[in-house]
Amino acid sequence: MSLELRQVLTLAGKEFRDRLRNRWVLAVALVFTVFSLVITYFGGASQGQVGPRSIEFTIASLVSLVIYLVPLIALLLGFDAVVGERERGSLDLLLALPITRLELLLGKYLGLAAALTLSTLAGFALVAVLLYQQFSWAGLYHYLGFVLSSALLGLAFLSLALLLSVLARDRTRASGLAIALWFGFVLVFDLLLLGLLVASGGAYGGEALAYVLLLNPADLYRILNVFSLDEVRSLYGLASIVPPALANPWLMGAAMLGWILGPLALASWRFKV
Repeated sequence: MSLELRQVLTLAGKEFRDRLRNRWVLAVALVFTVFSLVITYFGGASQGQVGPRSIEFTIASLVSLVIYLVPLIALLLGFDAVVGERERGSLDLLLALPITRLELLLGKYLGLAAALTLSTLAGFALVAVLLYQQFSWAGLYHYLGFVLSSALLGLAFLSLALLLSVLARDRTRASGLAIALWFGFVLVFDLLLLGLLVASGGAYGGEALAYVLLLNPADLYRILNVFSLDEVRSLYGLASIVPPALANPWLMGAAMLGWILGPLALASWRFKV
């Protein structure tokens, strides 16, 4: 099937401009900036210290913020991308244009992805400046990896949101599914695994349990960031449950790409049926 890149970029540009026009990007960037600065400065207050304690503890503190906030923002951003157009009656008009359904879907996704990525990068930019002044480039290297992986986590949940938007019959169902997905991946998944581990007294799971974590992009993100930081790895207990094979950042990065491309491919297949 031929794919007209110009058509895709035109649709992506329109979607991105719409988000800029309603100041969505500014609002999300402001939220990230405020929360990340507060966590960076006051994260070590319980230990009697104000300000960045170390680059490792700063990243570990921000990981928790990202896991709760980025998936929710991505799901809320993309849940009505297709079903919203269908309810407004504008989807038929778009499909009447000389574009394919795949081009329409990719244009929507790329426009939303650009808005989400820009707001995420802008939100963490001020913290990067502060960390550079205190820890120089050596510390900033880890932080840039953290920001990149945060953007990838957002893209993974945006792919899931687009899949929900294609599958749902109306915006109400799509929003309900998006919230349920957020609860499932961010709150319930880890709780179930921990419950299984405790209830069985450690008899079930073992090393295989660590690989089950790959089924959750939020856990994948946590392993990707925390496992690479020697100073904080033990705080999360990851050293005892995550095998060394999962410490490879390239393997974790490839798995995260799978979470981006997999739901997007399913959405494309379902949108054509």
